[in-house]
Amino acid sequence: MIGRLTGVIADKSPPLVVIDVGGVGYEVDVPMSSYFNLPALGERVTLLTHFVVREDAQVLFGFLTASERSTFRELVKISGVGPRTALAILSGLSVADLAQAVSRQEVVRLVKVPGIGKKTAERLLLELKGKLGADLAQGGGAALSDVQGDIVQALMALGYNERDAKAALKGLPADASVSDGIKLALRSLNK
Repeated sequence: MIGRLTGVIADKSPPLVVIDVGGVGYEVDVPMSSYFNLPALGERVTLLTHFVVREDAQVLFGFLTASERSTFRELVKISGVGPRTALAILSGLSVADLAQAVSRQEVVRLVKVPGIGKKTAERLLLELKGKLGADLAQGGGAALSDVQGDIVQALMALGYNERDAKAALKGLPADASVSDGIKLALRSLNK
């Protein structure tokens, strides 16, 4: 199982990215949300991955955030939703938007994603209820700011889980910079 790749971006052609890891080029399919946030060609990147083995193919899917990968994994567990459909959903909706749609049971939002019909959308909302919607409720119902998101990502890169990282945000001043926020969050997590 390949869980993470760190290497240089050798080629980008949506949704495919080729990551050169020690002279070996890995073809990785990424959702558009990750694709648009990738660094330029020739720069280093770390992608969290999900490896799918089928009779006719072995496909590697990559994500910049742990929340994207975990959402992808929840999506592919649903009957009738394969990796390509899950990738399309994450390309059409951010994790926060999907969680919000699930918590509000908004079929219309999911139907706007190419390849998702009304029945599939209803099944998604039913299957994901209490899984993604609960995450949104824990977050206080509001999306994280860019600074808060960067702090959470940094803490997760240091080995903290997403729940603990988000909990550490609560004690931070609203005007904290990313570097100050990380320092303060680490202090609160190490108490």
